[in-house]
Formats: sequence, C-alpha cells, structure tokens
Amino acid sequence: MSTTAPVSLVTGANRGIGRETARRLAALGHTVLLCARRPQDAEEAVAALAPAVPGRLLPHRLDVTDADGVRTLARTVEAEFGRLDVLVNNAAINYDTARRAVSTDLDEVRRTLETNLFGAWRTAQAFLPLLRRSAHPRLVNVSSESGSLEHMSGGTPAYGISKAALNALTRKLADELRAERILVNAVCPGWIATDMGGPGGAPVEQGAAGIVWAATLPDSGPTGGFFRDGEPLAW
Repeated sequence: MSTTAPVSLVTGANRGIGRETARRLAALGHTVLLCARRPQDAEEAVAALAPAVPGRLLPHRLDVTDADGVRTLARTVEAEFGRLDVLVNNAAINYDTARRAVSTDLDEVRRTLETNLFGAWRTAQAFLPLLRRSAHPRLVNVSSESGSLEHMSGGTPAYGISKAALNALTRKLADELRAERILVNAVCPGWIATDMGGPGGAPVEQGAAGIVWAATLPDSGPTGGFFRDGEPLAW
C-alpha cells in the first residue's frame, strides 16, 4: 500500500520528545511509524495519540541496536509504502551525569555508543534506499549541546561523546547525500522535562518543535547543520 501523505519514522517514540514529535508529525497529516523497543509501548502510545490527530500513527517494534530488526522494519516499510520521507533518529540512552571521563566504565560508554551513535547510523543506512525514493527526503538526528566541542566540559562522558560523534555523523551524511537532495541535520531540543532530562526543563512541546522544523524543511532549507529552535548552534 502506498500513500500520498508523507511517511515518517520516529525511533524511541513511545515517550518524551520522540512521542511528541510523532504526535506533531501526525497532526500535520503525516503517516507516522511510531517505534519503540517494546511493541506494547508503541501500541499504547498510538492508542493514546491517534484519536486526536488527522494523520495515521502506526506502532512498530524497533530496537536500534538490533541490526536484523532494523533491516526487517525497512523491508516492511518498503512493502507497505515504497518509500520513506522523514527519518527521525531520536532513540538515545544514558544521560550519565554522575560519571567522569577519568574513571567511567568503558563498557558503559560502549553500550551508550551502540544506541546513540551506531543505532542512528545503522538505521540511517537501512532506510537510505527508501529516503532516496522520496520527493522531499529529510533525516534528523536528535542530538544535544552536550556534544558541542566548543562548549564541552567535563562530566557526562558517555552521553556527551556519543552526541559529539552523532554530530560528526550528521556532517558526513549531509555532505555525501547533498547531491541527492536529502537534507540531513542535527537538532538539540534543549533541556526538556523528560524521564532522561529530569524535572525543571522546558515542556516536551518546545523540544519537539525544533525537530519537526528540521523534518519539514523546504527543499531550499539547510543541510549539515546543528540547530536548536531553528537557530544554528556551535559545533
């Protein structure tokens, strides 16, 4: 089955910023594949959000650390839609504020990179053939200013380094895909009140707004940038 509505996929979308991003894209009329590691979590999120939006929300299991699972979902999307218009790499783990680079457990760092960097990387690779079939392809990597080299300080080593690496991947992909019209950008939502961000941050609506902005850029929009609220950030 194909659809004239844009087809978007959001990883880690059962809660927080990912969930709000999926909701906002569906509110714009997109067909949104709302992905979560546990099928039940994806189904519950869709059941809660779908009645209030005009677009379709479809629950899917996706663990970005599972290469076979990522490839299987790509084949499913190809069979059902024949293309993908928007990929939002949102899934992330381990905001390790209590750790220090001088002493942190490198196995923990490795696990963090497996989701935050390699998960986004393998998902991008798996879905690139479908993005290439879109008339207006967009790839958004949800990053963090903690990955900015200009402003980087000590602490939060696994998370900060994983996001710096994700920013580097964004630049690589944007340059390699520029000629194919695929806009690739990194977005920092800012400090948002989520399970990961903790209390005191801005509402998820604010964090998701910049992601949706990057996901719906016009063809003349930027690529290879790092943004928050639509404004450039220092790498």
